[in-house]
Amino acid sequence: MLNHPMAMRTLLADFRMIRERDPAARNWLESLTCYPGFHALALHRFSHKLWRLGLPLLPRLVSHWGRLLTGVEIHPGARIAAGVFIDHGMGVVIGETAEIGEGCTLYQGVTLGGTGKETGKRHPTLDCNVVVGAGAKVLGAITIGADTRVGAGSVVVKDVPRDCTVVGVPGRVIHRSGVRVDPLAHSQLPDAEARVIRNLMDRIDALEGEVVALQECLRDVALGRPLRPRCGGQAQSLQDREIIEFFSDQEPDEAGQQDSAS
Repeated sequence: MLNHPMAMRTLLADFRMIRERDPAARNWLESLTCYPGFHALALHRFSHKLWRLGLPLLPRLVSHWGRLLTGVEIHPGARIAAGVFIDHGMGVVIGETAEIGEGCTLYQGVTLGGTGKETGKRHPTLDCNVVVGAGAKVLGAITIGADTRVGAGSVVVKDVPRDCTVVGVPGRVIHRSGVRVDPLAHSQLPDAEARVIRNLMDRIDALEGEVVALQECLRDVALGRPLRPRCGGQAQSLQDREIIEFFSDQEPDEAGQQDSAS
C-alpha cells in the first residue's frame, strides 16, 4: 500500500520538510531514524488508507501502536496533506476530523481537538503553511488561515484569518500583515502579557525612586535644612503645613536618629 507512487511522494515530501524546517538535522540518515514526528506521519499515512477502506479495527490499532512508539496520537480519520512537519512530537494529539494543509509545522504538545461530544466535523482545519507553537491548543470546528502562526501555549477557539499571529488564552490576533515573516521566527512573536508586566515593573521602579526622593526631601524640611537641588521642583508642595506639622510631632532625638541612620 505504501508502494503506491502517490504514497511514496507524500512520504518524501514529509521527509524533505525535516531538512527544510529543522537546522539540527545533519544528514538524511539522522532525519530518517531520529525524528518521531516523521515516523508518526508515516504510520498515519498507512492507518488512514486502512480507515478509508472501512476496516473496523486495524486502523485504530496502527494508530495506537504509533502513539506507543512515537508519543504522537493521530486519529486515522484525520486528513493530513503532504509535506507536514511534526517537530519533537511528544504529546501531539490530532483528532478524527482535523485537516492539516501542506507545509504546516506542529511542535510538541500541540492539540488539534474538539470541544464537546458532537458528531460530524468537530476538529480544526489548518490551511497551508500554518505554524502551531509548543503546547498550543486549537479546539473546535474552526479554520486557521494560511501562513498564520499560533504562539506557544495559546488556546484558539475561533476562526483566524490568513497571515496572522495569534497568542494568549483565549487566542487573539495581535498581528496581521500582507508581508510574510519567516514562519519559524518564534522570537518575533509578541507576548502581550509579558509586555504589560514589564511596563508595570518599570513603573513600579520609577515610583519607588520617587518615593525615596520624597522621603529625603521631607526629612530635610522636617529638620529645617535647606532643600537639596533635586527637591527644588517640589519645594512648594513640601512647604505644606500638614506635612511639616506631622514631622514636627516627632521627638528631636528620634528625628536625629533617623537622619544619622540615613
